[in-house]
Amino acid sequence: MEQRLDFYKANPAAIKAVLGLEERIGKSGLEKPLVELVRLRASQINGCAYCIDLHTTDARKGGENDRRLATLSAWRETPFFTDRERAALAWTEALTLVAQDHVPDAAWEAVRPHFSDAELVDLTLLIATINSWNRFAISFRKTPA
Repeated sequence: MEQRLDFYKANPAAIKAVLGLEERIGKSGLEKPLVELVRLRASQINGCAYCIDLHTTDARKGGENDRRLATLSAWRETPFFTDRERAALAWTEALTLVAQDHVPDAAWEAVRPHFSDAELVDLTLLIATINSWNRFAISFRKTPA
């Protein structure tokens, strides 16, 4: 597979806007391991090879263990994730697959007890942002190095 275009070079102003979202996410109170799990799970759903590679590497660098990374796509069937992480992963799946179920009430009811209002906005921004990155990488065929 060959890269279609380098979106960083093609429109630096557009990428700067997305990087501004990343800056906000970095200043949020969300735990770094949780952030990487969310990024990785959305990227798995979207089938973004570049982002899966990147966020698996980043998660490992942040101390994430291989067992949790290996079972992330089956998080519901494992005991390896906290209730807060499970709620965030369910929210991630609901927002990433928004066209399927339009974020059902069950997803909201699952996430609400585990996050403050501000954290829910930050979590939603995180999910929207990684979905944006996935769409850039997939559409322009960015592949892992």
